[in-house]
Amino acid sequence: MSDDLEIDLDAIQRRMDGAMNALKTEFASLRTGRASASIVEPIQVDAYGTMTPINQLGTVNVPEPRMVVINVWDKAMIGKVEKAIRESGIGINPVTDGPLIRLPIPELNEERRKQLTKVAAGYAESAKVAIRNVRRDGMDQIKKAKAAGMGEDDQKMWSDEVQELTDKAIAGIDKALESKQAEIMQV
Repeated sequence: MSDDLEIDLDAIQRRMDGAMNALKTEFASLRTGRASASIVEPIQVDAYGTMTPINQLGTVNVPEPRMVVINVWDKAMIGKVEKAIRESGIGINPVTDGPLIRLPIPELNEERRKQLTKVAAGYAESAKVAIRNVRRDGMDQIKKAKAAGMGEDDQKMWSDEVQELTDKAIAGIDKALESKQAEIMQV
């Protein structure tokens, strides 16, 4: 087999890992009843004419298990940060105390926990779709290599390799989803 007919499994693996890392980031932003600085990571604030993440406008701390505190550096931005948190849809009402914005994390009720598990399942399904798209791209590379003269045995071997990477990635997503759902449902 010539080198130009090889399929880049490392690139396929990197793209699948990227989908898994994106899923972990999305899972981290889901509220589970415990305070976490990652709750405010996806929130963008209109600061100085550009959309800016909250962690670039102040210090985000978790001083207690049910409290996130944001120490906004520019006092003029406190109102905008507070407004962005209210409009973000995370379901937390910010309390302003001078330069500090406190985010008390309420206990989750059973209905909200079930909603969050469905959101987590949606995130996992999006990650699976991304993995399947990477698999499809890998299979397309194999078809192009077959047209360029790759033998059937080599084609089968590469197809099996890509499918094995896909199966491992999907299993990892299922395991992460199961773990996150258990964490959400834990009282």
